[in-house]
Amino acid sequence: MPEEVAMREAYGKTLVELGKENKDVVVLDADLSKSTMTTFFAKEFPERFFDCGIAEQNMVGIAAGLASSGKIPFASTFAVFVPGRCFDQIRVSIASPRLNVKLVVTHGGITVGEDGSSHQAVEDLSLALSLPGFTVIVPADAIETAQAVRTAASSIGPFYIRLARLKTPLVYKDDYRFKLGKAVMMRPGKDATIIAIGIMVASALEAADNLKKQGIDCGVLNISTLKPIDEATIIKAATDTGAIVTAEEHLEHGGLGSIVSQIVVKHQPVPMEFVAIKDTYAESGKPAELLEKYGLTAKDIEQAVHTVLKRKKKP
Repeated sequence: MPEEVAMREAYGKTLVELGKENKDVVVLDADLSKSTMTTFFAKEFPERFFDCGIAEQNMVGIAAGLASSGKIPFASTFAVFVPGRCFDQIRVSIASPRLNVKLVVTHGGITVGEDGSSHQAVEDLSLALSLPGFTVIVPADAIETAQAVRTAASSIGPFYIRLARLKTPLVYKDDYRFKLGKAVMMRPGKDATIIAIGIMVASALEAADNLKKQGIDCGVLNISTLKPIDEATIIKAATDTGAIVTAEEHLEHGGLGSIVSQIVVKHQPVPMEFVAIKDTYAESGKPAELLEKYGLTAKDIEQAVHTVLKRKKKP
């Protein structure tokens, strides 16, 4: 079994490293620093940490002001609160002037679990992706998280990075190098391509392994940078395999599946299937149970591949 590490822990530790390297890095949180792991930075650099309380709209405004003053602000809370609770402030104060604010949120998707639908962000990516000028990243594991955060710190412009709550399997080794805007072929395949983000990358790899035993050769593509997205690699996957399945811990509309289908239908139309949450809010429950109930498991990805292959044109 692969080692499991929490993305948010990697985020917190990377912030400390960045703080030591650059005095302009500042961190804001909305009364959740122990959960987002920004508490690591707060303990190391208390003079550069700002707990804004349960006032996410105000936190966004302060982050915008700090960016306008030449600082590199990282603002964090749960994904359901940013951008959900303060979309207007993000739109007007960060996106419109394209300020150098890094929004790094934790507890994305339904694997928040027992906290229930009020704390489960399932629409956040569609909101973030709608903002002009924003870079949107959903790392697959803790190793990719650390590198994505470093990339955000060294890049100019607004970022939205979505992290999970749980410890998740490491799908990369320490020698992996994240490249902004570039998809990663985790494994090649000729029969179909599974395109996944976040925690679903590990599930996609598991599904591909199981399908291999059934004589089906599936490629797995991690598309961690949702915006700007790697159109060329997606088009090549559609051309090479002739069938695509997307997998995301997000609503079916407005996220990964929507973006990929726009690219595919424009450049290389092929059959597609979508593993995602189907127009509903989830209930309270254990993360594994919720993933199973709402169709977000390796088994569901396998079934989607079988379905799409039935619609694939024979060579």
